[in-house]
Amino acid sequence: MGQPVERTSGAEAESELPPGQRLQRGWPVMHYGPVPRFRPERWEFKVFGATADGGERTWKHEEFTALPYATVVADMHCVTKFSMRGAEWGGIPARSFLDLVPPAPDVTHVMVWAEYGFSANLRLSDFASDAAVFATHKDGELLTAEHGFPVRLVVPHLYAWKGPKWVRGVEYMTADRRGFWEERGYHNIGDPWKEQRYSYQEVLGDGPGLPGL
Repeated sequence: MGQPVERTSGAEAESELPPGQRLQRGWPVMHYGPVPRFRPERWEFKVFGATADGGERTWKHEEFTALPYATVVADMHCVTKFSMRGAEWGGIPARSFLDLVPPAPDVTHVMVWAEYGFSANLRLSDFASDAAVFATHKDGELLTAEHGFPVRLVVPHLYAWKGPKWVRGVEYMTADRRGFWEERGYHNIGDPWKEQRYSYQEVLGDGPGLPGL
């Protein structure tokens, strides 16, 4: 599952964190609501919406886990102000699905859907990032149910709420639409280096529903 990761520690690590963040030595379990029960015979992952051919595609769990696997070493930054450095995330690169199910030319955003109707909207460019991965493993070990098993999205350059746990599908969109936490006061983009935590910080162009949009 990849080579051991050399981690930076101490004051140097702290200095490389986004503004307002603190270094976290473990991985806290944070989510809203219960942990869903995984039923492999019922589980499927779907890509739908504004696809290039107007159709959709679905993978059963065995088919999904058979897709080409890659690893990404990247940090995780939570909006609650903790940062976890140098984790190895293993899974299916998000951009793989853009090849498997091409979006229509006018697609600008995606909505990533998870269990219980949770969702997160992303710009297409963020979704297509080299580091964005539908993770099934962390540091060579399967994710636990509390951390999102069987799959969670990891988008390291954005706050962690932009990577939902227990993902079930991706919707291609030709216009932006706010996801679950974005509708509840979190920033529409969520860049930790710009400390984009809350919707009141948004300016024109950051998201739908602002004056002038």
